[in-house]
Amino acid sequence: MSTLTEVFDTLVKERVSEAKAIAFDTCHKIYLLMDNEQVELMRTYGYDPLITKEDATPDVMLATLQEWYEDSCGLRFIEAVSTNHENPNAGFETLIGQGDFAEDD
Repeated sequence: MSTLTEVFDTLVKERVSEAKAIAFDTCHKIYLLMDNEQVELMRTYGYDPLITKEDATPDVMLATLQEWYEDSCGLRFIEAVSTNHENPNAGFETLIGQGDFAEDD
């Protein structure tokens, strides 16, 4: 099993380089938004903070994701989400699932 650091340094880093934005509900839901439609959808949902690739570099976004994850509650997760009109649930990719890493990892 990979460590939290390894997951951030590989899978999350790879996805954030392709992401249009990142969003956080300030509790436990952390998203990488992979297309512009998802960015606009999260804006309509009221996600704040929402940081676009125009606002920050991938390295800054990755560091921000790590901070959000560290500061979030125990139900935390990170998902990459892409628009899929045929099956919206198919657009979600779990990068770090709920309960994947204990509080002290």
